[in-house]
Amino acid sequence: MTLTRKDFPEGFTFGAATAAYQVEGHKFGGAGPTHWDTFSATPGNVVRAEDGALACDQYHRYGDDFDLLKAGNFDAYRFSTSWARVLPEGRGQVNQEGLDYYDRLTDALLERGLKPYQTLYHWEMPSALADLGGWTNPDIHNWFGDYVEIIDAKIGDRMEAIATINEPWCVAFLSHFLGAHAPGLRDIRATARAMHHVLKAHGEAMTRLRAKGRDNLGIVLNFDYCEAATEDPKDQKAAATADAIFNRWFIEAITKGTYPAEAMEGFAPHMPKGWKDDLKSHIHQPLDWLGVNYYTRHIHAHDETASAWPNGRDVQGHRATTQMGWEIYPEGLHHFLTRMSESYVGDLPLYVTENGMAWDDRVVNGAVNDPERAAFIQSHLAAMKRAIEDGANLQGFFYWSLLDNYEWAEGYEKRFGIVHVDFETLQRTPKASYHMLKDILAQD
Repeated sequence: MTLTRKDFPEGFTFGAATAAYQVEGHKFGGAGPTHWDTFSATPGNVVRAEDGALACDQYHRYGDDFDLLKAGNFDAYRFSTSWARVLPEGRGQVNQEGLDYYDRLTDALLERGLKPYQTLYHWEMPSALADLGGWTNPDIHNWFGDYVEIIDAKIGDRMEAIATINEPWCVAFLSHFLGAHAPGLRDIRATARAMHHVLKAHGEAMTRLRAKGRDNLGIVLNFDYCEAATEDPKDQKAAATADAIFNRWFIEAITKGTYPAEAMEGFAPHMPKGWKDDLKSHIHQPLDWLGVNYYTRHIHAHDETASAWPNGRDVQGHRATTQMGWEIYPEGLHHFLTRMSESYVGDLPLYVTENGMAWDDRVVNGAVNDPERAAFIQSHLAAMKRAIEDGANLQGFFYWSLLDNYEWAEGYEKRFGIVHVDFETLQRTPKASYHMLKDILAQD
């Protein structure tokens, strides 16, 4: 059965999402360098050492992209504003060109009847602040708060909703412990500090925006379904530890004012001074909504060869996978939507702020046929519908991504978009999945 807009509650928001560094073209408009420019220029970090200097050139082409959104019957656009575009040095002198760009972008969305959903930070740390330790620096929350006030003064009053941070697990753990994203560290002390400071920055932004009267504030967390490989207690512990680091750390700090014991087993000796006080003063405060990003599951087992915490390893699952090698497991989306409602946020509005798949899409005779993505979208819409029926207050879904774009360490190799981008010519070609969504979102 093909689900359509009519299968969801009245007023349910359907949108698509992107992020600044991945689509804008960072070389334009006076933006300052970011730690992604440094990371990508270091051999071995990014496919073909590609960066976001040009990306999809949305800096100049946003009008055409928003026309695609409107023609596709979407209601909203989730985008991020770049700290380094607004403040090229991360602090100090404001780049007026950057502010004016986001002003124009906002107007262009509203002129088309599209609701703007802003994310304040989607991974592009200004290089000048990265030089000072970035997310490991104890002053980072104040620097972030200053940036937030500057961009909010320009466009905040026109935003449908504002998210502070996108995917803090990626910002902190993936980037400082696993080393897979900028700044590319593998340092548990840096990780513990980043895991805490990113939440303190979230809290600082919330406090400053609340003082301005904003009442549409949230955060976007990513979740990964963690399953134990066997009933063996060691495998069960490996899965519980992974779940604590990935899925529980951030939401429990925000909603309960605590960090999970399974994660503190590794992080406790490395936490920054005063972290307990920060939980009370900055982090544990109400949200207006919660964004849920979900892509896949991982199966965890104890690693007998590991010499240090967290002593786990991934086991290959049995489901079909995407171009990223991620298992397609829509049951996990239902799990997290109901889990958030039942255990953490109650009736707070939820949004699926990212869900999508990468595939090796090709243009053939002027068209892109991607039935795998269409099936992926339908199966995850079904999971959302079940979660609503089971009591989750889900109010919207944003497909990731509107465009094929710069996929971080994967460069331009992996394509998540419902619109194909030729990275030589920058020509946009809506895929079959775009046309499917256009049809199912039509207001009959």
